[in-house]
Amino acid sequence: MFRGSITALITPFKDGGVDEAALRKLVDWQIAEGTHGLVPVGTTGESPTLSHDEHERVVEIVVEAGANRVPIIAGAGSNSTAEAIAFTQHAERAGADGVLHVTPYYNKPTQDGLFAHFEAIDAATQLPILIYNIPGRSVVDMTPETMGRLAKLKNIIGVKDATADLARVGQQAGTCGDAFIQLSGEDATAVEFIKQGGHGCISVCSNVAPKLCSAMQEAALNGDYGTAEALLAKLLPLMDALFCETSPSPVKYAMMRLGLCEEEIRLPMLPATQNARDQVDAALHQLGLI
Repeated sequence: MFRGSITALITPFKDGGVDEAALRKLVDWQIAEGTHGLVPVGTTGESPTLSHDEHERVVEIVVEAGANRVPIIAGAGSNSTAEAIAFTQHAERAGADGVLHVTPYYNKPTQDGLFAHFEAIDAATQLPILIYNIPGRSVVDMTPETMGRLAKLKNIIGVKDATADLARVGQQAGTCGDAFIQLSGEDATAVEFIKQGGHGCISVCSNVAPKLCSAMQEAALNGDYGTAEALLAKLLPLMDALFCETSPSPVKYAMMRLGLCEEEIRLPMLPATQNARDQVDAALHQLGLI
């Protein structure tokens, strides 16, 4: 179910609140452009600055607008296990197809603490659970051995791997089994990730260029690596531009330039600087998107 180009969806804001109309239009546009799945309220969706009510409302809107056309994987992670369970149970009631759970950030649990956290979430839901391993933001790294222990639980079916360590794909297949879904969390290495045995990418770039990202993923999954690598080469300037400053500031600027939403972003994030805007504009022009 969870394969290919899955967009880590931004949360559009307008006048300080969630722009619900723009969010619905984004869902329709993403699906029309060929995106294979959507992840609302992840890091790209500015989940740290959403209130609980906003978080839940965004999930509800994306599920409603998606109308069972593509899988919806709701961001539900927290460094509080009780809060993570509450978000998970809300996502289940809202009709999401799965949940994405980041390794608990800031409090730095041990590997046994990570296991206990995910074990408690697993026991509290029937939804498929994807682990989100991103040491650069969470300051903890789930080892392949711990992931293998978790893969034995009933609902833990895969990982979004943002370690940028391509050796992890084989290591995690070894501890978790070949059926364990492995999704890249790094756009620039997404094709190589599939070559190593991965199944797709939860992508930031596909917010801006969903059709090209979907085509790249489909080619790679079909073993047409020449086409996939050519598309990656075409997309790399955009990928670089979207991460020239902390995401999602450049992404929101790009989407404003495409007329999809306002650029508005919440503190402590700031709008993209002029340098970032220039890089994004150059990449969009190069791809013929503006």
